[in-house]
Amino acid sequence: MSLRYLWLALALWGAVHPMYYFMSYMAANDWSLWQLIDAWYVNDSTHGLVWDLTIAAIALTLWILAEVAARRNWVALLAIPATFCIGVSCGLPLYLYFRSKPV
Repeated sequence: MSLRYLWLALALWGAVHPMYYFMSYMAANDWSLWQLIDAWYVNDSTHGLVWDLTIAAIALTLWILAEVAARRNWVALLAIPATFCIGVSCGLPLYLYFRSKPV
């Protein structure tokens, strides 16, 4: 199995696994997105984790934009909405999947 398919498998896992917990929480809380977001800030530990992932998402986005400008691999831009709509656990391996395409 090539490393490229491992990146894709990790992207799928990074989309499904965290989303299971988000959906479970939202189902128990009247499907309120705002309650989910409020839960991310309940204490200093979760607050720090939110900032850690936000900074990682911004860094990944800048890296994607810089590399797409140089390599003209436009499909790799799909990793940006994946990062911000799903999470870094999906966006990063998805970008590595797109980036590892043979040239």
